Amino acid sequence: MPRIVALPLAPHSGEEVLARCRRLAEVFRASGRPVVLVRVERPGVAEQPPGSGFVDGLVRPGDIVVVKRTVGAFHDTGLDDQLRRRGVASVVLAGLVTTMGVESTARAASDHGYEVEFVADAMSGFTADEHDFTVERIFPRFGEVRNAADYE
Repeated sequence: MPRIVALPLAPHSGEEVLARCRRLAEVFRASGRPVVLVRVERPGVAEQPPGSGFVDGLVRPGDIVVVKRTVGAFHDTGLDDQLRRRGVASVVLAGLVTTMGVESTARAASDHGYEVEFVADAMSGFTADEHDFTVERIFPRFGEVRNAADYE
């Protein structure tokens, strides 16, 4: 979503996160792993705010597209069914914003029985402190924290 990528984020800019996420998606597609892309829609709004769609060129044929109406990507989106049909047992999370959509999705993924991995440098927060706290203190309780280069 261009409007989220453009926000003042830390410790990584939205553009840095986007570049790492694009690369992760390429690596996953090349290895036959599913790529899930999530965007948010405000419920009860006829027209979404400008910049609410996906960044140009991000979605590729075969990707799983999820439209969420809550903070996390699992609630009432069909994501769990999509993953189970494909035999997915673990999820690798990246994106914006660390303490909102990423953390909420991580908790739900864990509740649904998935193993969870986090790509710390392919996400960012509203402040570096909140991002760092979540990556260092919260995420390790749910799974392994890695960096984008670890997937090359």
